[in-house]
Amino acid sequence: MRKRIVAGNWKMNKTFIEAESLLFDIADLLSESRPKDVEVVVCPPALYLELTSDIAQQNDFKSGAQNISHHAQGAYTGELSAEMVKSAGVKYVILGHSERRLYFGETDEVIAQKIDKALKHDMTPIYCCGEVLEEREEERHFQVVSDQINKAVCHLADHEVRDIVIAYEPVWAIGTGKTASPDQAQEMHAYIRSIISAHYGSETGDAISILYGGSCNPGNAAELFQQPDVDGGLIGGASLKAEDFVKIVNSFKK
Repeated sequence: MRKRIVAGNWKMNKTFIEAESLLFDIADLLSESRPKDVEVVVCPPALYLELTSDIAQQNDFKSGAQNISHHAQGAYTGELSAEMVKSAGVKYVILGHSERRLYFGETDEVIAQKIDKALKHDMTPIYCCGEVLEEREEERHFQVVSDQINKAVCHLADHEVRDIVIAYEPVWAIGTGKTASPDQAQEMHAYIRSIISAHYGSETGDAISILYGGSCNPGNAAELFQQPDVDGGLIGGASLKAEDFVKIVNSFKK
């Protein structure tokens, strides 16, 4: 049975004191009510990774980074290597997020190198893929997602690809208040699973967790998570409020 996951991406938000308070609030609410078979991941700004890992280890959730460098080490001012991030107790890392692609020019070739670095240091990549509004309207969304996965993921060996998580981001739904309908989410998630199955076999395709990452919130999470190929969510804005985030985690309860 593939893993169900809810991962919170804080992006560039929260001061140190605010981050500490939010982490303890999340921990307290999770201790009161949560489905035990759901992996909960919190991905704060890099400054708070060690703090997050320390609190996570004591409270049955996981810490995740928002990015790593594709370089192993060296004169790359401001960058953080996979080895450095791993040493802070990090278990997951978001790679290929649409904001990294748009604002920092990351290509799937660079993201592929980051995936390799994360796996080498025993971190689980959450690989993000998805189309912008123009590509959806032109009905190119399947081809766009297929190209992204083929370039960034399909170089991996079978045992390696089983150690990644894929997050589908309809870019047109991130931070806009728009959300892909449950049918649209299911259609793309099933398609992504078919790509992995075509490359690695149905057993591997069935084992991959695929998360929805487009304005998932307490109001729509339950319906999205009921779809057969939606295994959880990569949560943005709603992860900045402990009550909203834990409500999404608890949306699996049925």
